[in-house]
Amino acid sequence: MTHVGARVRRREDPRLLAGLGQYVDDLRPPGCLHAAVVRSPHAHARLGRIDLEPARRHAGVAAALAFDDLAAQMMPLPIAGAPPPALDARVGFRVKSAAQYPLARGVARYVGEPLAVVVAADRYTAEDARVTAVAEWEPLPVITDPERGLAAGAVLLHPEWGDNVAVAFDVRLGDPARALAEAPIVVRRRLRMQRYAGMPLEPRGVLAIPEARGGLTVYASTQVPHWLQRVLAEVLGLAANRVRVVAPDVGGGFGTKCSIYPEDVLIPLLAARLRRPVKWVETRQEHLQAATHSREQQHEVELGATRDGEIVALRDRLLLDQGAYNPWGIVQPYNTVGHMLGPFRLRHFGVEARSVVTNKTPHAPYRGAGRPEAVFVMDRIVDALARECGRDPADVRRRNFVRPDELPHDVGLLYRDGHPLVYDSGDFPATLEAALGAIDYDGLRRAQTEARRRGVWRGLGMSAYVEGTGIGPYEGATVRLDATGRAVVATGACSQGQGHETVYAQIAADALGLDLEDVTVIGGDTAAIPFGIGTFASRSLVLAGNAIGEASRRVRARLLDAAAAMFESSPADLEIAGGRVWVRGLPDRAVPFARILQASLPGFAGPGIADPAFEATCYQAVPTVTYASAVHVAHVEVDADTGRVRLLRYVVAHDCGRLVNPVLVDGQVHGGVAQGIGGALGEDIVYDEAGQLLTGTLMEYAVPTAADLPPLETVHMEFPSPRNPLGVKGVGEGGAIAPPAAIAAAVEDALAPLGARITEVPVTAARVRAAIERARGAGDRHASA
Repeated sequence: MTHVGARVRRREDPRLLAGLGQYVDDLRPPGCLHAAVVRSPHAHARLGRIDLEPARRHAGVAAALAFDDLAAQMMPLPIAGAPPPALDARVGFRVKSAAQYPLARGVARYVGEPLAVVVAADRYTAEDARVTAVAEWEPLPVITDPERGLAAGAVLLHPEWGDNVAVAFDVRLGDPARALAEAPIVVRRRLRMQRYAGMPLEPRGVLAIPEARGGLTVYASTQVPHWLQRVLAEVLGLAANRVRVVAPDVGGGFGTKCSIYPEDVLIPLLAARLRRPVKWVETRQEHLQAATHSREQQHEVELGATRDGEIVALRDRLLLDQGAYNPWGIVQPYNTVGHMLGPFRLRHFGVEARSVVTNKTPHAPYRGAGRPEAVFVMDRIVDALARECGRDPADVRRRNFVRPDELPHDVGLLYRDGHPLVYDSGDFPATLEAALGAIDYDGLRRAQTEARRRGVWRGLGMSAYVEGTGIGPYEGATVRLDATGRAVVATGACSQGQGHETVYAQIAADALGLDLEDVTVIGGDTAAIPFGIGTFASRSLVLAGNAIGEASRRVRARLLDAAAAMFESSPADLEIAGGRVWVRGLPDRAVPFARILQASLPGFAGPGIADPAFEATCYQAVPTVTYASAVHVAHVEVDADTGRVRLLRYVVAHDCGRLVNPVLVDGQVHGGVAQGIGGALGEDIVYDEAGQLLTGTLMEYAVPTAADLPPLETVHMEFPSPRNPLGVKGVGEGGAIAPPAAIAAAVEDALAPLGARITEVPVTAARVRAAIERARGAGDRHASA
C-alpha cells in the first residue's frame, strides 16, 4: 500500500484555510426566514399562559408559535442508550425516562429550555420580537445537587417516577467487600469531576428548505444526519427519501452534536409549515445554556492493596448529575464503570452507580463519554496508594498493569455493546515505559529534588487508560467509479474536522489502485447513502474505514474481471495502479480505468465486455469494539503563593492500532489533549442555588488558549487489532481522556512536601491555595495534638 500509513496532509485544509468552507450559516437561500427561540428564565417552574401576540405584531415577523400551536406535531425527542439485552440481563439496570418535547409543555425544568419560537425576515428582527413574549410562571423548588435530589422529601422533577433517579445499577466482580476487609492497606478518597462541555468553534445550526415536490432538505451541524432524517420523517409524516439531511462542513462536534435537539425538529417543522426556508444558528450564550453538558460525577472510592503495592480490590459509589432529562440512557454511567479498571489487573471490583436528575441542562456524551471520569478516579486512587506505600507512582503501575503475555485479557465485565470486555491487543507496560522515557522521567525526578531545595515546586503526574473504540452496530459506504474512471466514496460517517476526506481517500485509493487526487469523498448526506449511524465514539475509521476498504475491493475485483475480458487473460495475471490496468510484465500496454468502463457499456453491436455496474455498497459490522490505550505524563510547576499551575511538558504514548495517517493521528491526539487540559485547569459550568447559569459567556467559562498549552509530544505505539481487516482502533477521543488525571497528579506531586491533596478538577489557582491551606491546617492540628 502506498497511501495507507503515509503522512498525507489534509486535503480539506486548502479549502477551509482560504475561507471557502460551507458551514450552515454560510448557506443563504433566497427568501430565507430566521428563527429565534424563547427560552425559560427559570430552572424549575410551572408554565401558565404565554402571550405571543406582541411578537406576532412586530414588523417583519412571519410567525410566533408555542407548544399548543404545534401540538399535532409535538412528538417527544428521541432517547438513545438503552442497554443491549445481554448487558441488561447481567447488570439489571433500572432506567427511567421522561418525555422532552421540542417546546416545553406545562413545566420548564432548566434555564434555557425552549418555550416558543419566533420567525422573522432576519435574525435581528426575530431577536427583537422574541423579548416581547410574556409568560406567566409559578416557580417550583430547584435541585442543583444530586445528593439533595436523593434526599427524602426532595422535590420530584418528574413526579411520575417517584424519585429523582434516572439510572441505577450495581456491578460486582469477585468479592470486593471481603477483599477490602482483608487488605493490609486501604486508601479512600472522595473525588469530583466538574461539569463541562465540548464547546465546538461552530455552535449548532439548522437550515430547512422546502422542496417544490413536497420534500424537505435540511442542512444541520450534526454528527448524526441519518438519525435526524429518521426523526424528521416521522414527525413530518414523510417517506425517508423525501427528507434529505446534509451535514455540510461542521466546525467541531465532540459529542455535543450527537443528540437530537429541540431546534433540530422545530426548524424543519416551521419550514414545512410556512413553505419558506428557515434558518436558526445558535449564539454562544445559547450554546452554554442549552446545548448538552457532560462530566460532573462524584465518587466515594476505596482501594485495597498489599503492603508492596499490589492492588487487590476497588469499590466505588458513583453519582452523576444528569440534568433535567436523560437523552442517552446508560451510556455515561456505564461507560465510566466499564472503563474504570483500564490497564490494571484486578479481580475484586464493585460499583454502585446512580444518575440523578437536577434542574440543569441535560447531560450527554462529550469527547470521552464517561472515560475521563473513570480514569480520574482510578489514577487518583492509585496515586493515593503509592503515597501510602511510599512507592513511586510509576512503580505501582508497573506492578499492576496487565502484561502483554496475558492478552487477550478478559476483564470480567461486559462492554456497553453486551459483549465480553476482552482487551484484543496492546502492550500496556511498554506504553508506560515509552511515555516515561520520552519525558525523561528519571532525570526529572532528580531535578525535582534540587528544585525543591530552591523553593521551586515541580511535579510529575501520569495517567493510563484502555478505551473501547469503534462501537457498532454498523457503518456503511458506497464506492463507485464515474465515467472518467475516478472514484466517488459516500459514507454515513460525517466529519466535524477529523480529516475524513483525506483518510477515507487513502484507504479507497490503495484498494482501488488509484492516485489520491482521483478519489472524492462524500460524508453526511442521506441522499448519497440510504443508511448510516454517524460519527461519535471513536468509531468512524474502524467501521466506515473498513466499509470503504471492503466496498473498494469489490469494485476492484469487478474492474479486474472486465479488464481480464478485454485482455483475454486471467484477473490473477493483471497489475493495477495509478488508475490503469495491465498484464503483468507489459506495463507499456496499460489501459486506463475509463477505457475499461466504456468497453463494458452496451453498444449498437451488442453487450459490453462485462457488467458495467462498477459500484459496491458495504455495511461493515464488528464483533465488538477494539481497545486503544495510552499513557499520558504531565510535568508542571506550581506557584505555591498564588496557586497558579504552569504546564511545562506533556507526553502521550498511545496505541490506536495501525496508523492510516500519522499526521491526522497527531492532530486528533493534540486536539483531545487541549480539551483535556481545559477540563483539568479551567473549564467549569457553574450554577447557583436557584439553577441560574453563572458561566454564560466565554468570559466566565475558561477555554484554554494556545498560550496555555505546553509542547505536546506524541509517541506512536502500533499494535494492530485482530478485529477488523485494517487492524485499526479509534483515536478521536483518547487525547481528552487522561489530562485531568495526569495534571491533577502532577500538581499533587509538586506540592507533596506541603501535604496538599488534589481531589477535584479543575485545578484552579483558588483550589490549589485552598488545598495548601487545608494541609497546613491539618499539620497545625497534628502538631498541637
